[in-house]
Amino acid sequence: MMIPVNLDMDVLRSFVVGIDLGSFAKAAARLGRSPSAISLQLRKLEDQVGHVLVQKRGRGLVLTEAGEILFGYARRLLDLNDAALSALGSPALSGWVRVGLPQDFAETWLPDTLGRFARLHPGVRVDVHVDRNAILRARLDAGELDLALLWDEDGREQDGVGIATLPMAWIGPRDGFPRSTDGPLPLVLFGSPCIFRHAALTALDAAGIPWQVSFSSPGLTGLWAAVSAGLGLTLRTAHGLPHTLMALDPDEAGLPPLPSLSLRLFRAATQTIPAVDRLASLLTEVVADKLAPLILPTDALLGSKLER
Repeated sequence: MMIPVNLDMDVLRSFVVGIDLGSFAKAAARLGRSPSAISLQLRKLEDQVGHVLVQKRGRGLVLTEAGEILFGYARRLLDLNDAALSALGSPALSGWVRVGLPQDFAETWLPDTLGRFARLHPGVRVDVHVDRNAILRARLDAGELDLALLWDEDGREQDGVGIATLPMAWIGPRDGFPRSTDGPLPLVLFGSPCIFRHAALTALDAAGIPWQVSFSSPGLTGLWAAVSAGLGLTLRTAHGLPHTLMALDPDEAGLPPLPSLSLRLFRAATQTIPAVDRLASLLTEVVADKLAPLILPTDALLGSKLER
């Protein structure tokens, strides 16, 4: 009878953290190990399962087909491990946490993070509200949210925890945008009030570039679709762009430079609640890690010449 292989939880954790952070060097720093120790763990894991799990692509790492399969199981094993230790080591969390998220992050990796939190703390009810910045801020001020991840548009630094400062970027189709030189620049934007809309119009007016809003949508999916269809350019950060879109180099595109924008986690003015504290800590850590590749000078963004 063949004795089954027992996967090492420490090795699985190094594997998962390395993929989450996009770098095993970052995983080494996070886990308090040397890069060579993490490399040895990865080789041990590949020897155990009999497959190559990770390969380099450019400056980053991508999972092989076998790596993708193992990654899903590893995540679940670690969640069960952490849930068991949490249940045995401290009183189970309970309560209700109402959290607000901007659309920029709700369609990428944050739902998975919130799902993991719910599985680790089944006694906590998590209600997620996805909306525009102004609406989330109003709900937070009204006491309808416990936490809100917001773009800091009015300098309320004392009320929130800074997570990242990201450059705004002009966003256009990856295959080029046929901009006319004898008419206003078509724009695809949210309606007012919107911090990105205000930044776009302010920058264009200051540069003396005429503009017109050719498409308006209340949702980010609608903006992406309109820009992909060539109806105009928009302004966001470079996070979570569809593969059909890219951040434009302002100089090459003949567009004005843009300011950076601070992302902060705000809390309602309520008494300390353990479940809220734990989710706030998790969101701060995960968001900072995921956004780290975007915290770059504006001139490091992907560039593209507009077709004139």
